[in-house]
Amino acid sequence: MALTTEYEAKALDIDIEAIQATIRHRGGEHVADRMMRRYVYDIAPGDTSKWIRLRQDGDQATLCVKQITSDEIDGTHEVEVTVSSFEDTHALLRVMGFTAKAYQENHRSSYLLGTVRLEIDSWPLIPPYLEIEGDSADEVRDTAKHLGLDPDALTSVNTTGIYTHYGHDLTAIKELRFPS
Repeated sequence: MALTTEYEAKALDIDIEAIQATIRHRGGEHVADRMMRRYVYDIAPGDTSKWIRLRQDGDQATLCVKQITSDEIDGTHEVEVTVSSFEDTHALLRVMGFTAKAYQENHRSSYLLGTVRLEIDSWPLIPPYLEIEGDSADEVRDTAKHLGLDPDALTSVNTTGIYTHYGHDLTAIKELRFPS
């Protein structure tokens, strides 16, 4: 299995209701709303360019190696597999010597606009954002324009970078949960 390139960018500080209305008005289809949880593990301590992510996304659990080569639309690469159990895979990784450096939760509302995947993500401590993921950088930019967003205002930084943008050091937060 080879690394695949993700073509994605984010629009920060979105108004959830307004962007949902725009997506629907432009022909987007609502796919799902769900709570997501994940563990993040270092592959090599201190190397923030590559890590392991174990994620529970609704009923599905996946194990992924993420690698960031740049903050451009095509700068994230990954290899991902489906696993049968979030808890059992977490236990297996511990047996293999990996210690989770963080546990994180977010809410996600997913849409499809043609073949482009749109994710409205809400995380603790920061404003919601829209992630646009397509099959090419041009498709991501064109979709942003179609939604009335400025493609030049999009960012391709990862979640850690977004938290930094809002004055939070995500690497120092061991448990990122919504209030009960």
